[in-house]
Amino acid sequence: MIMRPQPGTELSIGSPSWMKRLSSIWNVENIKVVRRVIVSVIGATVLLIGVALLVLPSPAFIVIPIGLAILATEYAWARRWLKKVRRMASNVVSNRGRERPIPEDSRV
Repeated sequence: MIMRPQPGTELSIGSPSWMKRLSSIWNVENIKVVRRVIVSVIGATVLLIGVALLVLPSPAFIVIPIGLAILATEYAWARRWLKKVRRMASNVVSNRGRERPIPEDSRV
């Protein structure tokens, strides 16, 4: 016995009901949620790798801001932390140019 679909229930690619079903699955809200999940997973992974690099011999000061920048595309808290990290980095760079000269009596 071969089971055949009832007349009128077949979905062909050209039928409007197929398009309605597809558009209901991929509406704007679902795309936003999927994008947020993907950004969260990738950003958190990069950030955690950066934190792990703090104790490993690697450039964590480069990886952590990258992870925060990825997360900052979706989260306000990550934008605030990224601003703090940028401020700290600019302070470090600006202080490096203002190194104090070594007094002459302490030179060896």
